[in-house]
Amino acid sequence: MSVKDFFYNYGEVVPGYDVRVINDREARAAAGILFMFGMITIFVGIGYNHIIVARVYLGFLWFDFLIKLINPKYSPSALLGKLFVFNQTPEYVGAAQKRFAWFIGWLISLPMMEWFVLHWDITFYKVLICILCLTLMLLESAFSICVGCIIYKLFTRKDPQYCPGGVCEIHKKEPTQIFSVTQKIITGISLIAITVGLYLFLAKTESKTFFGQFLHEAVLTKTQLKAEEDKKFQEESDKEFGDDDF
Repeated sequence: MSVKDFFYNYGEVVPGYDVRVINDREARAAAGILFMFGMITIFVGIGYNHIIVARVYLGFLWFDFLIKLINPKYSPSALLGKLFVFNQTPEYVGAAQKRFAWFIGWLISLPMMEWFVLHWDITFYKVLICILCLTLMLLESAFSICVGCIIYKLFTRKDPQYCPGGVCEIHKKEPTQIFSVTQKIITGISLIAITVGLYLFLAKTESKTFFGQFLHEAVLTKTQLKAEEDKKFQEESDKEFGDDDF
C-alpha cells in the first residue's frame, strides 16, 4: 500500500456513492464481537483478577484498531464480522468518518496497553476507560450510533456523507420516531428505575470481586463508607467476643 493509498484511497469504491465507503453491517458486527469479548474480560479478567485474560484482550484490541486504521479488510474482528453477515445486504457508510471513529478507539486503547498489558496497574478510574470503550462499541453494534462519526463532523466542520443511521444529515423525523406523551412518561420511568436499581444493587449488595468492591465504594459517600466499616467492625467484634461471660 502506497502513501497515497493510505491517505486518499481508504475504503471501497461502490457505484452510486460519491465517496469511498465501508460496509457498516460488517463494522457493527465486528464491534459487537469486540464488545462481547470485552464484557467477558471485565467479568473474568478484571473481576476475578485473571490478568492474562485482560492482557490478551486489550493487546488484541489495540492491534485490531491499528489494522483498521491501515486497511480494515485485514482486521481480525472485521473479518469475523464479515463471516457472520456475508449473506446480508450491505449498508454502506462513508469510510473517512469510520476511520476517524476507529482512530478514537485506538487512542483509547493506547493508555490501556500501558496500564494493563505492559504494566498491571489497575484502578477504578482506569477501568472506567475500558467501560467507555465498551460503551462506544455497544452504541455502534446495537444502536448504529457512531459517536466518532458525530465527533468527526464537529471536528472537520463539514457534513460528511453516508454516516451510520444518517446522523450527519439533517432530516425530518418520521411519525414513528416521535415520542408521544405516554411514551415519554414510560421511557422516563424506565430510565429512573434502571438508575435506581443499579445504584441500590451496587450500594446494598455485598461484592464478590475486587472490581465489584471498586463500584460499591464509588457510589457511596465517605460517611456511608465509614458507617459501613463501623458496622462490619462491630459485627466481627460481636462474633468474636459475643460468647464471653465478662
